[in-house]
Order: sequence, then C-alpha cells, then structure tokens
Amino acid sequence: MSEDQDPSNRRRFLLSAAASVASLTLADMPSAFAASPAQDSAPSVPAGALPSLPVRQVRTELLDIGYHETGPENGHPVILLHGFPYDIHSYVDVAPMLAAQGYRVIVPHLRGHGTTRFLSADTPRSGQQAALGEDVFALMDALDIPEAVLAGYDWGGRAACVAAALRPTRCVGLVSVNSYLIQDIAKSGAPLPAHVEWGLWYQYYFQTERGRAGLEANRRDLTHILWKNNSPTWNFSQATFDRAAKAFDNPDYIDIVIHSYRHRLGLAPGFPAYEESEKKLALTPPIRVPAITLDGIADGVIPATDGHASAAMFAGPRIHRQIPNAGHNLPQEAPKAFADAVAELARNGKWRT
Repeated sequence: MSEDQDPSNRRRFLLSAAASVASLTLADMPSAFAASPAQDSAPSVPAGALPSLPVRQVRTELLDIGYHETGPENGHPVILLHGFPYDIHSYVDVAPMLAAQGYRVIVPHLRGHGTTRFLSADTPRSGQQAALGEDVFALMDALDIPEAVLAGYDWGGRAACVAAALRPTRCVGLVSVNSYLIQDIAKSGAPLPAHVEWGLWYQYYFQTERGRAGLEANRRDLTHILWKNNSPTWNFSQATFDRAAKAFDNPDYIDIVIHSYRHRLGLAPGFPAYEESEKKLALTPPIRVPAITLDGIADGVIPATDGHASAAMFAGPRIHRQIPNAGHNLPQEAPKAFADAVAELARNGKWRT
C-alpha cells in the first residue's frame, strides 16, 4: 500500500487541513509583447442578454493574459482584480463608472481564469499568493504602466495587497475588501471561530483528492453554492452566474485553484520562481501606500469588522468602511461604493508619472 493510500496518513492529512486556514484572519523579468488591437466598444448584445466585457490579450514572460480595458489611454491607470470563484464581470458596473471619470481601467482574468493562458506547458501551475502578485507586475510591464491604483477582493484583493507590500513604488493606492489579505502560512494551523470555519468548508474539501475530483466534475454546481453562501443577500440571476462561470472552463483552472488552497494551508510546496517573494511575505510586511479597506456587512465568508484589529498592518494612511447590504463579491454587489473608493485614491494619489 502506498503512503497516499495509507488510511492513517489520510486521517492525519484531513485533520491537519481542518484545523488550518492561512488566507483569513479576523484581524483583518517579464518580456512584454504588443497587446491585441483595442476593442473600444462593447459588442452588440441580443435583447434580454447580459452584456459581456470585451477582452484583449497581452503577453508577459509566462502568460497570455486576457483583460478588459476601458477609459482614455492617457488616464491614470487603475487595475481591478477579481476573486474566486468569480471573473472580470465582478467589475461590469465599476469599470464604466471609473472610465467616465477619466481613468484608464484594466480588468484582467487571473491565471487559470477566462482567456488567460500559460505560454508553456512546462510552467508550474502555481496558485500561491506570490504568483498572483508577480502577475500584477508582469501585466503592468506588458502594458507600459509604471504605477497604478490596485483594487480587489478575495484572490484579487490578496494579489493587490502582495503587490502593494512588495513594490510600493508601483502602487499609488490600494483598495482591499476584507483588509489585509497577505497569508501568514506559518500560522495556518491556528483555528478560527467555528462559525467562520463553517464558511470555509470548500478550502478543506480541496485538500483531498476527492475535493479535486469534485471541483473537476461539479465546478459549476460547487461555485454556485459558494456564490449563494458568500453573498446571502445578493439576488443574482442565473444568467449573471453563467456569464462568470464561462471563465471556470479555463484548462488550468483546477490546477491553479487546488494549488492555491493547499499552499496557503502549508500542505503543498511553493515553486522556486516565487521563493524570494514568499520569504518576504512570510514576514507579513505592512502596507505603506494609502489604502481604503471595505467590509460587506452581509459577507457570508468573513464577518465585517470595524478595521481596528488589522490597523497595525497598514503603515500608511488607511480608511476603513463597512458597506451595507453587500456580501463577499462587493464590487458587483455595491459597485458605487467600490468605484468611489478607487476614484478617491486615484484623485488624491501622489502620481509620479
């Protein structure tokens, strides 16, 4: 019997997973190629259908990234980063609000989502936090963006926090839902209150091969459940979900998601390309750029806080706001509140370029 088949090892593995979560606390090189031609207007939409954000592609050293762009090319850039299990349409209302104010708005599909693809079959399909942050820098380099306001929630909020912490000169300001999202993997064995652990069932499920198979076989059903649980007051339509769920058909989706959730719990190793960045993140570096953090009062994953417990993680100016009637997918549920936060930082930012 192999080690993986040994029942005692399997029990130890599952118990370790169920006691851990690194992503949450209640304290809370690239060589670029030309982007594809601009699509300045949205495609025609049949009557009764939901609009889809037009997408361009740009290559970095590792990825061919699909992204939506709107607003004037000479506007101050803002980069909006989506979470799991969502896609760029979390910003379907936020993006035009910001473009109308004169900002250059970039909304990428994260690795493993939508039209973003790896250029080589040999590149490790890493979902670790350093990889997500490095992708932000690679995208900025590919689009000749020296600095930007970074904004996101869930995985996207983590990518924004990582980028802001590692290279603050590239980040004019940060909007992060649920405050400080850099994972303290060394403390991933510390349990959270039971009512919080309950909402993270899928993270423990993904530690098992059964969970991987379940995500592969039932990705739409599983993610639909997460949408409902994450945002209990959001009455999204089936068409809204279906539009986003197309992004989950990416060929690397399963590998990226599973590695992300196993790595954050210390149950899968990182990859050498990100080792130096992970060492820096292991120190839980404070965020020094101006920040606005948001909590949805109806968030079904992370209970809303007053922001005080995570205050020490923000060494620069920081404003914390609670948003009524908003759940975990805050930009899509409360687009004006999210857009206002981004615009406030962009308007008041100390731009060098």
